[in-house]
Amino acid sequence: MASVALSAAAAAATAATTSRRLPASAKLSLSPSSSSSLKLLGSTPIVSRLFLNPKRCSAAPLPSRAFSSAAAAPKCLASDPEQLKLAREDIRELLKTTFSHPILVRLGWHDAGTYNKNIEEWPRRGGANGSLRFEIELKHAANAGLVNALKLIQPLKDKYSDVTYADLFQLASATAVEEAGGPKIPMKYGRVDVSAPEQCPEEGRLPSAGPPSPADHLREVFYRMGLNDKEIVALSGAHTLGRSRPDRSGWGKPETKYTKDGPGAPGGQSWTAQWLKFDNSYFTDIKEKKDEDLLVLPTDGVLFEDPAFKVYAEKYAEDQEAFFKDYAEAHAKLSNLGAKFDPPEGIVIDDGPSQPVPEKFVAAKYSSGKVVNMENSYFSNQYSFCQ
Repeated sequence: MASVALSAAAAAATAATTSRRLPASAKLSLSPSSSSSLKLLGSTPIVSRLFLNPKRCSAAPLPSRAFSSAAAAPKCLASDPEQLKLAREDIRELLKTTFSHPILVRLGWHDAGTYNKNIEEWPRRGGANGSLRFEIELKHAANAGLVNALKLIQPLKDKYSDVTYADLFQLASATAVEEAGGPKIPMKYGRVDVSAPEQCPEEGRLPSAGPPSPADHLREVFYRMGLNDKEIVALSGAHTLGRSRPDRSGWGKPETKYTKDGPGAPGGQSWTAQWLKFDNSYFTDIKEKKDEDLLVLPTDGVLFEDPAFKVYAEKYAEDQEAFFKDYAEAHAKLSNLGAKFDPPEGIVIDDGPSQPVPEKFVAAKYSSGKVVNMENSYFSNQYSFCQ
């Protein structure tokens, strides 16, 4: 008991001595006025909400045998897992009223699709880093119309401030595929955002629709991302969603029997008859070539012409389950390109196995009068991926 008392007394004396040695200027205190000033700084227009990247910090648990009064070092994550789950539910509700599946798929693809595997430095290498939110990149020709997608996403970003733009773009893209009847995508999150427009990639990294040599062009662009022939064909299958408008992309008809009644603003030309349903009809329709009202771009048709591409295109036309499996893997790989994760291993918000979800949409059932007109395009306003 005496030793305990002596230790306590010694500790108290040490604390008192340390306190006397500290100058008054070293003591930290926040008066009511200084606290208000901090709040004002966070809300001032000078600090753009697009540049803010708040992190969720939680104290790391101490070992059970540690009896220390020192505060545990906080662990900060790029995105909050619980907010990611809540944001996903809101995206599902958003899709029910806006039918914006195609443009949200495109949003995630275009943010990730600027990746260059030959550049190691982040964020100069491009990829899924949220840079597409900045005006300088939104104005790239390949991103025409994506400002509409950002307008849909921004209220969710405001609501879930502890989710990064990079994660939100990819979450919306994967959720849109799943909600349209496509496969469950094995996603991970925790992507770090770039913080300034100077960190956006230069224009010209996304593919076009009608190059002189479509097969060579697709390989040049997708190989640069680190993707192979199978992944090129599988990802092309997402053209099952959406439509192309000639006034925006220069491709497609002004209107067809499949698009004259919407949903959203009527018009455009779709790749498939049910263009809000994710299935393998993109491949079957290209193979059959029986309907002049369905769009086939040069970069679509080459999938059944190039010998290496044709192996996979034929397979997907015959086997939707094989297409879903390969597409899910390719989409997940694309969504991770160039990303920097915090924590490094990423965040997984799904516990169960990846399984295809049942069909949820049939375009013929839609009302054309009460739906937001949200258009999508593949990797550019020419290479029209889903509207």
